[in-house]
Amino acid sequence: MPGSFEIIKKQLAVRLKHAAAEESIMLISVLKWTVLATITGVIVGFSSGGFLLLLKWATNYSGQYYYYFLLLPVGFFISSVLVKYLAPEAKGHGTEKVIEAVHKRSGKIALPVVPVKLVATLATLVVGGSVGKEGPSAQIGAGLASAFADLFRFGNSDRKKLVICGISAGFASVFGTPIAGSIFGIEVLFIGGMMYEVLLPSFIAGIISFEVSSHLGVSYFYHAIKFAPTFSSLFFSKVILAGIFFGVCSLLLIEGLKMGERIAHRMRFWLPLRGIVGGAFLIVLTLIFSRQFLGLGLDSIQGALTGAQIVWYAFLLKIVFTSITLGMEGSGGIITPIFFVGATAGSAFSSLLGLDPATFAAIGMVGLVAGAANTPIAASILTVELFGPAIAPYAAIAAVISFLISGHRSVYPSQVLAMAKSPSLEVEKGCEIVEAHPTFALREKSLISFLYYRVWRFLCNLGGRRDEGKR
Repeated sequence: MPGSFEIIKKQLAVRLKHAAAEESIMLISVLKWTVLATITGVIVGFSSGGFLLLLKWATNYSGQYYYYFLLLPVGFFISSVLVKYLAPEAKGHGTEKVIEAVHKRSGKIALPVVPVKLVATLATLVVGGSVGKEGPSAQIGAGLASAFADLFRFGNSDRKKLVICGISAGFASVFGTPIAGSIFGIEVLFIGGMMYEVLLPSFIAGIISFEVSSHLGVSYFYHAIKFAPTFSSLFFSKVILAGIFFGVCSLLLIEGLKMGERIAHRMRFWLPLRGIVGGAFLIVLTLIFSRQFLGLGLDSIQGALTGAQIVWYAFLLKIVFTSITLGMEGSGGIITPIFFVGATAGSAFSSLLGLDPATFAAIGMVGLVAGAANTPIAASILTVELFGPAIAPYAAIAAVISFLISGHRSVYPSQVLAMAKSPSLEVEKGCEIVEAHPTFALREKSLISFLYYRVWRFLCNLGGRRDEGKR
């Protein structure tokens, strides 16, 4: 017995020693990333806050003149020249390039991207380009985080984490949603997967960035939805139908952006000249319709969320305006246009079924974020932070359905697939979404699976595809 006791004592001592070593390493890791994420949050908070205040002043100044949009060709020309000759990485809507840098270059972002993206976005938005403000903030923040990592000679792994923190902090500081912003940064990289190893630093960076921007004087939009529907099978069915509708709207937005790029690429001439042509085309559309679809469109978003009457086709026109802006060398983000499309699509959906317009405008906003950006968890949390908990359960259901209905598509083509959205589809996991070519997989000989297969073949034939799937 004494011998057995000594063996147990030694084994216990070894286990305690290993446990102590593990806990010590984890403690050091927590302290390390608390410090680094705090520094990143401060950097992004100051940069985003300064950008947002400058943008607010510039747009307020240009908005004093009714025909400010006549300068659209000039703004697009300036944006295109800056991006083409100074920082090609600054092209597009920002967040996409950061995702690409994380997956392909361990988060390495050239420092000139920061000032070029700032000026190019200002040049686009001041004259009325239909883009958002979160993409530039994320790219500027991520670029500064990358520069910080290079300054102190951090390794590729640490640089990547800091850049992801920059995405989270940028989203949080722009929309005033620190929790949703933190989740967005780690969810947007993969479809069906999240980098939990960056969860703590993303939360810290998002919260710090939000607090810094708030103290700089950046104001945020919050709109509590007081309408609390009584649960019923009928209302729940309408929420499910709304989720399907918002998924289709997400698909239209994604494909609209792709079409805008394809049309622009067919114009094989000097890129700044392409910007002039795109700006001129937007002037014509604005004169035909209205200024409602220019710029950030915050008035229309707030109007939809307060139940104001919105023309039913507003979300379709916003897709057109945004596709032209980004395809024709404009620079800016994509989330704010997604908010516009979602809110106005929700308003149109509510008018069709006689529902509360404010409630479904809010559900539409988060539903489009989930479907177009493939971030259903961040979108669900966004509901609570922007609109309160009353509609959160319904918005979460609609967001997840929209995420599924939009399929293997995204406004961020560099997202990496970590899962198939349906067990009846096969996709190559680990590749970028732009490279994904889903095929049907008839895994079992049930009636439902057979019907799935027939629908898949019908739609493929309708679209001119030869891929009939695997049997």
